[in-house]
Amino acid sequence: MPATLTGCAVAVLQTADGRAKTALSRAAAQAFRDAQAAGRPMPMGDTAPPPRPARPTRPELLSPRDVPRRRPGTPNGRIALLHAIAHIELNAVDLHWDIIARFAATPMPPGFAADWVKAADEESKHFNLMCDCLEAMGSHYGALPAHAGMWRAAEDTAGDLMGRLAVVPMVLEARGLDVTPGMIEVFRKADDGRAVAALEVIYTEEVAHVAYGSKWFHFLCGRHDLDPKDVFHDLVQRYFHGPLKPPFNDEKRAEAGLPPDFYWPLAIAD
Repeated sequence: MPATLTGCAVAVLQTADGRAKTALSRAAAQAFRDAQAAGRPMPMGDTAPPPRPARPTRPELLSPRDVPRRRPGTPNGRIALLHAIAHIELNAVDLHWDIIARFAATPMPPGFAADWVKAADEESKHFNLMCDCLEAMGSHYGALPAHAGMWRAAEDTAGDLMGRLAVVPMVLEARGLDVTPGMIEVFRKADDGRAVAALEVIYTEEVAHVAYGSKWFHFLCGRHDLDPKDVFHDLVQRYFHGPLKPPFNDEKRAEAGLPPDFYWPLAIAD
């Protein structure tokens, strides 16, 4: 295990296989927690992250318009849905480690890194839960094509920490709060208790990940004496491609620190 937190982050980012990546991610998170508990916090270090994370040869990555659409009312459709979620979760593992390494030179309180280590650990768990569900249905991660654009937000915000916080946790992960209840209902109707339980874990823990984004976004706005709502609108319009899509889960978004006047105006923007 690398001796620094950025070293751990880069090791995860450079690991291609999903199961191996998430195993290393979870081990790094445990090493980080153990060092904290021992009173010897892991040093940040300055290992630079790669422009893009390593990826396995499968799944084949396609443009969003070319990814086949399947009806969730069929077993194959539910496999496709689980596969898409697994792909999102694997990218989230990399996004959370990347924010630690890429912005290591930005002075932040210790809680910043601790929050994203915890989020990366939980996203690793979520990926494995989805893989377990896929394998129980006779499939696996990599068996279907997947969305090729998942890393675009990271590339677009590689030089802008506030932009990264606005777009990744406060837009992309917040979208998960909107759509996950419907996905849980799909698997409940199919009497798939394993998938329901896994998605309920994801739904509960994703609220905190959005909240981390909101917390540190507001912290940086306060540091620079900026209005958070105005800055959020500016950054999302700059880095996110297209309007936000209702319906929104207003209750869970509020729980995560996202008030309606942050996102509703962007849903009706040209």
